[in-house]
Amino acid sequence: MNRSMNRRTALKAALGVGYAAAAAPLVAQTAIRTSSEGLVTGEITYEVDGFRVPAFRAAPAGRSKLPVVLVVHEVFGVHEYIADTARRFARAGYLAIAPELFARQGDPGSYGELAKLMAEVVSQAPDAQVLADLDGALRWAGANGGDVQRAAITGFCWGGRITWLYAAQGPVKAGVAWYGRLVGTPNALQPRNPVDIAAQLRAPVLGLYGGADTGIPLDTVDKMKAVLATGTPAARASQFVVYPDTPHAFHADYRPSFRPGPAEDGFQRALAWMQANGAA
Repeated sequence: MNRSMNRRTALKAALGVGYAAAAAPLVAQTAIRTSSEGLVTGEITYEVDGFRVPAFRAAPAGRSKLPVVLVVHEVFGVHEYIADTARRFARAGYLAIAPELFARQGDPGSYGELAKLMAEVVSQAPDAQVLADLDGALRWAGANGGDVQRAAITGFCWGGRITWLYAAQGPVKAGVAWYGRLVGTPNALQPRNPVDIAAQLRAPVLGLYGGADTGIPLDTVDKMKAVLATGTPAARASQFVVYPDTPHAFHADYRPSFRPGPAEDGFQRALAWMQANGAA
């Protein structure tokens, strides 16, 4: 896929105009619609290593020196659910940026088969590239009304794993990881998993997980907790909330897995966590 086409399709996704095709069989209707009134929203791009990374941005209009939150998407990329989540953070006073972190690999919205999306796009995105693109998003924020001394990161599923990784090296004050995978088999593009870097965290992370998540066994949460307890002050300060009888993707309000109670509780905990750790 040539880069100009890749950017156009990614930007379309970043505008929040539709859902990833791979998610389509699961989509009923977004449960939460957040108004853009009083916000500045829409697509932006920023350059990293000669590539223009597209992103969705939402922030309170007419304000500067805002705390910043990086919103890291699921495997389906930046679509309406992620855009709406960014608007929710903007309503809470943040400059929220959701970069399209698969923009170099392809457009998740063009895939109708999850296995193919995972093989051709998600697995081909190097962690180093993703983390560098998040650094670039913070640089853009710092030049466009954001206070990067008060920055946080949050992410969902695939983005939850990235949240843990970024908290070990990125200049953020706090992280909130929603049901991100904690263990796995390393490879050349994804050489480390959260459990491998847990002891080195530079920012404390709040992990929000489902007790009935069939893809993330609770024993891996226990393993992560044990490693965190041996680490840096930020690692030791990290916490988990496990919602009983709650599945994976419980915050994803466009899927049958959505659980309004845990989703809202988790979002309020996320805001409180960021505030308590200097990212508000």
